Amino acid sequence: LTEQRVALFGAGSAGCGIASLLQRAMMDAGLSESEARKRFFAVDRDGLLVEGMDVTESQLPFVQSRSDVAGWQLEKPGHIGLFDVMKNGKPTVLIGVSGQAGAFTEPVIRMMAQHVARPVIFPLSNPTSRSEATPDALMVWTDGRALIGTGSPFPPVPWHGKLVSIDQTNNSYIFPGVGLGVIAVDAKRVTDSMFMAAAKALAELSPAVRGEQRLLPHVDELRKVSIHVAVAVAKQAQIDGVAEKMGDNTLMERIRQTVWEPAYQDYELVKR
Repeated sequence: LTEQRVALFGAGSAGCGIASLLQRAMMDAGLSESEARKRFFAVDRDGLLVEGMDVTESQLPFVQSRSDVAGWQLEKPGHIGLFDVMKNGKPTVLIGVSGQAGAFTEPVIRMMAQHVARPVIFPLSNPTSRSEATPDALMVWTDGRALIGTGSPFPPVPWHGKLVSIDQTNNSYIFPGVGLGVIAVDAKRVTDSMFMAAAKALAELSPAVRGEQRLLPHVDELRKVSIHVAVAVAKQAQIDGVAEKMGDNTLMERIRQTVWEPAYQDYELVKR
């Protein structure tokens, strides 16, 4: 994370929330707050957010200084668009929460891919009709090197005789585990650190960590994922002082007792 540079297309509440969590993760990994902030390029309707622009309080931490972009070569003088960010900022990660279909154009993505061996591209807007790019196009424009996560469901993409799974970064990977962890330890509140713990726990289970193309575990594994996330959330709740402290064995027993088991009564058809 300390080596990543993140371009955010759509700097509203969702985009700034994502950026805030990533900034915190970068700081946990060793960057100072000022160093982490410089690694974000937030692009809104008026282009890259830079000093002197009218921005909201949530956007303020991700505004670039004018001195840092003074030497950039721009397509249109006086306006820093997404292509300009790709060319000059050389981000390794591109996240879209704009609701603007097709905003990740071929020139933008190909420019990104020139500078990054493994581009991380998340067109997260939904429904499908509003996605910033389609996975099949992203695969072509990056020569199959992109790690893709979408906000809407897309079918696997054929690539060189194989099918590449496209994972929808759905909150079903996080919220069941968060709820389970909170209930299991009777947490008084949910802290930002607990969400961070949930995110890191899910990342530990990513097939991409093992060198596979897939970003997230298969949906058939959601039950296992939720329990893994719940353990991390429950432990963080104890660290944050919003839940009573307990040993690992007690914690696992609490989770075992709390998790729902889909056991059904056997029925027998009786003919009258």
